[in-house]
Amino acid sequence: MNKAESTSSQVLNGAEHADSSTSLWTDFKALIKTGIINSNLLTAFGGFWLALYMTNEQFVHHIPTFIYTMLGSGLVIAGGCVINNYYDRDIDHVMKRTKKRPTVTGTIPLSVVLTMGIGFTVLGVGFLFLTTWQAAAIGIFGWFAYVILYTMWSKRRYTINTAIGSFSGAVPPLIGYAAIDGGLSTEAWIIFAIMFIWQTPHFLALAMKKAEDYKAANIPMLPSVYGFGITKRQIIVYTACLLPLPFYLTTLGTVFVAIATVLNVGWLAIGIAGFFMKDDLKWATWMFVYSLNYLMIFFIALVVFTTPAIF
Repeated sequence: MNKAESTSSQVLNGAEHADSSTSLWTDFKALIKTGIINSNLLTAFGGFWLALYMTNEQFVHHIPTFIYTMLGSGLVIAGGCVINNYYDRDIDHVMKRTKKRPTVTGTIPLSVVLTMGIGFTVLGVGFLFLTTWQAAAIGIFGWFAYVILYTMWSKRRYTINTAIGSFSGAVPPLIGYAAIDGGLSTEAWIIFAIMFIWQTPHFLALAMKKAEDYKAANIPMLPSVYGFGITKRQIIVYTACLLPLPFYLTTLGTVFVAIATVLNVGWLAIGIAGFFMKDDLKWATWMFVYSLNYLMIFFIALVVFTTPAIF
């Protein structure tokens, strides 16, 4: 092999190694579900910030607690997501959006996946115990709700699996709050209620978009079993239930209550519009995208309008 061929071979080998590393990182992110982690950390931060506001504490005095809270929450969520992928490997190969997960393709050995899931969970709970035992207990409950109650019990049996799984997605604000104050305030529980209710319209809209996938995998999601009509009605009921909740958060200020109310009214209006649209999937996309923006705007507003009392 001449010098030019040798150099070319080294370049190709380097490129292959880079591609392999990139692919492994992509698989790892799919395994821990970074999108779910990011959105839940946003709400956990919101709960943490709310607790500082309600207890008249300063953020700078609780930086270690904040780090433990974010690390613990992220790891517990990652652990639950990894075990979810491990358990669902027998059906994920059927659905287009999940058939490239590493538990399906085999790029990460299943023994490694299971070890990661358990390890992340234990480590995450450990970090939460460094804040308060209440935060750790809530984290364990959220993990239990997602892994046991949702993934292993209800997901393949009942159309109410979405509501059952909503418990896990609603606890991050409670974890964040409990890390500062284990005696959860009324405001903390109202945020929990909002997050619990928010998830069903969010996931039902997604289930409408992926109805054929769920049907192929024999997962009894509401739109796959009973159709789009009843799913739309359920979405309307849940979004309507959000309407009164901001008025229990008057301690956060009139502007915040107004923003939260506008978000609720806007979501309900788009929901009602679904009964006058011919393209159900387009409407489901609108609802899904709105739900993501709802979450982001709600918690940003929560942080913004409670900041002056913290610093």
